[in-house]
Amino acid sequence: MRETTKQNIRGAVVLIPLVIIAMALMLLARPNGRKIATPEIAKEAEADTIAHFSSFDPNTADYRTMTEAGLPRNIAVSILKWREAGKVFRIREDVALCYGMTDSLYFLIEPYITIGEEYRIKPSTDYKSDYYHSEPRQTLDSISYTPFRIDTATADYLRSLGFSRRQAELVVRYGEMIGGYRSMEEFAECYAVDSAMAERLRPYIIFAERDTTATIAYEREAISFPVNINTADSATLRRVRGIGAKSVGDILRYRELLGGYYSVEQISELDVVTEENFRIISQQIYADSVDIKKISINFASPKVLEVHPYLSNRMLRRIINKRELKGGWSTIQEMIDDDIFTEEEAARVAPYLDFGTDLYK
Repeated sequence: MRETTKQNIRGAVVLIPLVIIAMALMLLARPNGRKIATPEIAKEAEADTIAHFSSFDPNTADYRTMTEAGLPRNIAVSILKWREAGKVFRIREDVALCYGMTDSLYFLIEPYITIGEEYRIKPSTDYKSDYYHSEPRQTLDSISYTPFRIDTATADYLRSLGFSRRQAELVVRYGEMIGGYRSMEEFAECYAVDSAMAERLRPYIIFAERDTTATIAYEREAISFPVNINTADSATLRRVRGIGAKSVGDILRYRELLGGYYSVEQISELDVVTEENFRIISQQIYADSVDIKKISINFASPKVLEVHPYLSNRMLRRIINKRELKGGWSTIQEMIDDDIFTEEEAARVAPYLDFGTDLYK
């Protein structure tokens, strides 16, 4: 019996150190308070690997400013491409739509995105009204109006008539851009002019007189009708009856985005061209499809494709994915078969695509 007790004691003496060693190993192997891999922790980890950011305005910052602010080079280029396409960043979230932007990267830079007051969405739904009420001014009923020439009116004089400082500057700048106001219609078309203010000033605005005979002779000599809307400049388009100072800018910008018009009907897609105006305009213009700039669909980068008005995000994703798998297409029908376009979408976009052949026509 004593011998058995002694053996048990010796066994315990040997076993106890082994248990202690095992427990120590288990403690060392434990995570010891390590954080669980949540999305928030992942973002913190990513933040540690990315350069510190500083504030930037996506509407005005150049490439160097954005990269120095910490943005990746491809994102800076993507933002510049958006601006070249005529797009404006009204809210911070607009930046998240740029090509190449990821949710985690946007999470990091969002606090540093600054939208300037000029581009920021105003509380009111009426943009002109925001300009009109953007700063305190004298009561309109207290202003005494007298006839004045709009072509010589300065910004300071316009402020004395009830315009805000910014509104007055825009009225002057817009007049210079269109070569001077020639009618009340052109003055009212200025996006900084409130319709009520235009009516208030109508009896007092004097427009510069023009030599009608000389103008008509000049227009007949300088313009041959119909006008090719793919090569006409702004001055030529302004002489087309039905195209105003505001619509000419939109027609030119849309032409640049499209790469040219293959049909005169395409200008009716613009909000500034009413149905009645289109009937008048269409009799004086034509579209020469030879002047269209085409996209090499098998080689064009996503940045080139994404700015075209007829290519939606859905189409863009399918084009990139399918092109990587099969290497490209020879005809527009192949793209329809691959479910890139519907028949209607294909007919609309086909004139702008170059497959390296003429088979798609």
